[in-house]
Amino acid sequence: MKNAILISGAGSGIGQAIAKVLADLGYPIILLGRNKKSLEETQTLLKAPADHSIITADIRESQAIQEGLQKVSPVLDAVIANAGVGGENHYGKNDRWHEIVATNLTGTYQLVQESLPYFASKEQGFRHIVIISSILARLGVPGYSAYCASKAGLLGLTRSWAVEFASEKILVNAICPGWVNTQMATQGLETFAKNTDKNYDQVYREEMDRVLLGKMSEPAEIANLVKFLISQKQSSITGQTFDINNGALMPA
Repeated sequence: MKNAILISGAGSGIGQAIAKVLADLGYPIILLGRNKKSLEETQTLLKAPADHSIITADIRESQAIQEGLQKVSPVLDAVIANAGVGGENHYGKNDRWHEIVATNLTGTYQLVQESLPYFASKEQGFRHIVIISSILARLGVPGYSAYCASKAGLLGLTRSWAVEFASEKILVNAICPGWVNTQMATQGLETFAKNTDKNYDQVYREEMDRVLLGKMSEPAEIANLVKFLISQKQSSITGQTFDINNGALMPA
């Protein structure tokens, strides 16, 4: 049997799609997230459900990650750091800055650091860390300062770890999706609609008009890029960021 792959935020959306694609390749998947019911639903969708395990933990809590990993005691080929939260933040009493940064940036840092002792030995070949960032790591959006800053921070983390872990044969890369057909995207559009006194369909059409191909990506498309990055078909890509956004942004 292959070594395991740990996926955070595996209860829905992109994380769930990644779990399905990699389980089809025969990897035992460790599904990590805050909502046990959602993780159990994902597990039922995977090939050979009994081969996979669940860790219920909030990535903001390093102790919870540590305890979950101790119970499963896996040998890891890869960590897919996908968990994150979105939404607006505004300075003041109810500012969500700390919540968003603690989850998206600090949480990712803690997840990977707690997972490192469980990686397979480098004699077994290259191992992988894939970080799911966002197109908003490269763009500014009013009211999304915490989200934009935390997702941009993940790109710096990717580059730093790529250098730090190269001698251990751990390849570290990031993916910046644009609009993806997930619940988080729907919630974001609903917020935009509320703030502009428009309906959801109007806002959707306006946002897609800004996208070269006029559409969202599907979660499976992100999953298939992850599949390539952790495959034996490549051993030369590290410290890189991959933009998958239907032509919405074309970084130099």
